[in-house]
Amino acid sequence: MPEEIKHSLSENGDLCHEDFPDHAGCIRRSDDNLWLPSEEPCAFENDDVFFNGSADVTVPVCYKRERKMSEPTVRRRSTRSTSTSHDSNFHDYANGDATVEKVEKIKEIPFYGIKKCHTARRSLFSITSGFDDYRGFLNLCVVLLAISNARVFLENILKYGILVDPVQWTSAVLHNPYEWPNLLLILGSNVFILCAFHVERLLAKNHISSKTGIYLHTLNLFVLISLPPIRILRMEPNPIGSLIACSCYVILFLKLWSYAQANKWYRDDYMKAMSKRKLQRTMSMPASSIKLSRDKSETVQIKYPYNLSYRNLYYFIAAPTLCYETSFPRNPTINKVYLAKRVVETLFLFQLELALIQQWIVPVLRKAILPIHNYEGYVVMERLLKLSVPNHLIWLIFFYCFFHSVLNALAEILRFADREFYRDWWNSETIVYFWKAWNIPVHKWCVRHLYKPLLSVGCGKTVAQVSVFLLSAFFHEYLVSIPLQMFRTWAFLGMASQIPLSHVTQVVSKRLSGNYGNMIVWMSLILGQPVAILAYVYYYYVMHYSMT
Repeated sequence: MPEEIKHSLSENGDLCHEDFPDHAGCIRRSDDNLWLPSEEPCAFENDDVFFNGSADVTVPVCYKRERKMSEPTVRRRSTRSTSTSHDSNFHDYANGDATVEKVEKIKEIPFYGIKKCHTARRSLFSITSGFDDYRGFLNLCVVLLAISNARVFLENILKYGILVDPVQWTSAVLHNPYEWPNLLLILGSNVFILCAFHVERLLAKNHISSKTGIYLHTLNLFVLISLPPIRILRMEPNPIGSLIACSCYVILFLKLWSYAQANKWYRDDYMKAMSKRKLQRTMSMPASSIKLSRDKSETVQIKYPYNLSYRNLYYFIAAPTLCYETSFPRNPTINKVYLAKRVVETLFLFQLELALIQQWIVPVLRKAILPIHNYEGYVVMERLLKLSVPNHLIWLIFFYCFFHSVLNALAEILRFADREFYRDWWNSETIVYFWKAWNIPVHKWCVRHLYKPLLSVGCGKTVAQVSVFLLSAFFHEYLVSIPLQMFRTWAFLGMASQIPLSHVTQVVSKRLSGNYGNMIVWMSLILGQPVAILAYVYYYYVMHYSMT
């Protein structure tokens, strides 16, 4: 054995690295007598392995420089010499008499594809998974809701029997046709329409001043909104007919307010334009505009003062909008198939609502009157929850029937093209957005004729928003108290409570999540209405019937 190799052996026969700097790729012997190559190959030119003839002393294996460590390898252990003397082994090695055997051999295996079935993934319910498709659970909720309501409906049938009677509604409305103050009220509303029209005609001709016109419009609106309470409280007509009459007068009040205010804006712009151009005023419509007005295939762009006509005003009164314009977007033709669908929907849904009220609402209300009178809290709560589901279902049917079927049918008859009567209020995360989205005609009127005018005179946004809510609260109380002929202000307080609730939903949506805000909106709708209904029905029953 060469002298330098002999000196580099340790006491146990291992090869030391520090004496062979050129062979830094060889590592020391492991405990199981296997030699592993290091990351850097050694300087040996082949794979030969030196041994000293004993199983205890082995020279490390070295790779060639061109061998790649990343390739898959397999080690195989070969037989070793059975010599027991270290000296004789080294002596034989030095003389070249000993047989050299390979202790280990590295065999390369060609690379083949690895069949993997696992990778790093998140569970679907984890927030970090990014999964958000839960349509199956939504369908499950719908199925469970249908099953639970079907059970309640069957329980109602078994307990009360079939209570649906269309003749009962007809007789209630047509009872004593010689005393129909509500029908006379509706027909008499034309007087206020004509008064508003002639006031505008006088203003356009400069026969009265703008200030006088404001006073006359204000007086007209005040008498309009005051006439139904006076007439209904004196005659005591049917509450259902009174509700219809009051609703017509509230709608007419908002329309004539818009008609007067919008024409004032048009008149001011017209006067400014006339003062700049120094043109002579005329009340005659140009021949080109008259020709276009007769052509129903085109939308006529009418400008002030040519809009002051009976036809223009009554079209606005009949149109499904509360905001007046000189000309509205119109469709060229009437889609008769679409119109027929909306009419069928209206008739079916209206009958369905009446049937649900007779079969589901009336029995619950009758059962709730006595517990309310006796202050039985738990029973009243049970009646409240029992009333909330059918009441909310009827409210949803009413929304679809009125805002989709009725208004679209009316718009199709009049070829009215602006069909945005509602938005996605069911996704409301705040109370404010709900009131903006669920009734677009009213929302547009509030923004155009109340909110923005208040801002223009220097009021803050908070004051303007509160004013909108208070006006809405007034009309809600108006539509409940006058037909029932009782004034309890619960509807007003219920609408006024939307003001602090709107701040609560805004805070919850910002700090927690919009889903929680949406839940609060739904809870207010589901539980708020039954509370008001129970309160009004109880006091109406106390006023008109005996508790014994």
